[in-house]
Amino acid sequence: MGDSERTRLIEETIITHSAPRGMHVPAVEVEGLRHMYGVREALAGVTLTVFRGEIFGLLGPNGGGKTTLFKILCTLLPGTDGRVRLFGHDLGRESYAVRRRLGVVFQHPSLDPKLTVLENLRHHGYLYGMRGKALRTRAQAMLDRLGLADRAGDRVGTLSGGLQRRTELAKALVHQPELLLLDEPSTGLDPGARRDFTHYLGHLRDQEGVTVLLTTHILDEAERCDRVGILHNGKLVALGTPEELKSQVGGDVVVVHSHNPEDLQTKLRGRFGCNPVLVDGNLRLELPRGHEFVRDVVEAFPREVESITFGKPTLEDVFIHLTGHRLWGENEA
Repeated sequence: MGDSERTRLIEETIITHSAPRGMHVPAVEVEGLRHMYGVREALAGVTLTVFRGEIFGLLGPNGGGKTTLFKILCTLLPGTDGRVRLFGHDLGRESYAVRRRLGVVFQHPSLDPKLTVLENLRHHGYLYGMRGKALRTRAQAMLDRLGLADRAGDRVGTLSGGLQRRTELAKALVHQPELLLLDEPSTGLDPGARRDFTHYLGHLRDQEGVTVLLTTHILDEAERCDRVGILHNGKLVALGTPEELKSQVGGDVVVVHSHNPEDLQTKLRGRFGCNPVLVDGNLRLELPRGHEFVRDVVEAFPREVESITFGKPTLEDVFIHLTGHRLWGENEA
């Protein structure tokens, strides 16, 4: 795929996919946001809207711009250019009004390991002006809701990674924020704890109307979001529901492993008239009825094919389709 064709597909992706039905009130509005670190452009004119009452995921590789955008939304970093509004408040001029409506869970722990679970929640409440019975009631409610009541008196430093992550979330929710910002929330969690965490985010959305915006490079976490924005090299290259995005990949995804992929690439073009793309040393194709193609390739080139797989598109396939690169590099994978 050429650069001009890829750019056209990216633009069509972003323009044609609207918000989920019923979600029409903006919580986050980002317009033409740019940020520079010296001469390096970390964000290159990002524009997106997150609607109230949805779980929105920012998916992308490390260095794609997710954390920079997260820091700007948290009011920790000013953008170089562009405009950001949270609940109608301009982030640059009304940051104080915005902060009271935010709950933030950073990628790296922000808990005091020498304090107990309950003490961490109470101290966080103090920062938001909560006192007395109101604070005690709210803190206890968060402990109960996140299954931490029996660990309230334990020092945080003695807890497992999953329990610490739950404590982080309980702390962020003590002051009843309207927007929950999560930076790589599943970092360090096992698959079971990750599913529990995601399930509770759905509860917050459905039962309390909390808007959730999270950054992630984990595919199954992004799959559970209402909508996903994919960032690459500081640019928003796709925006839509997971199903909308995957529907843009043509049919099944076939990946062929060969000891000489360049030679096999030429042979496949000549024999089947297809256009396999070389990605990280493997040949990749998008085509309908992938199982039939797999059979035909193995029969035609049994010695050249080391292994071959096919399956329905994933969000990583969407990323490859739009950028020509894998979501992770070889070292990260």
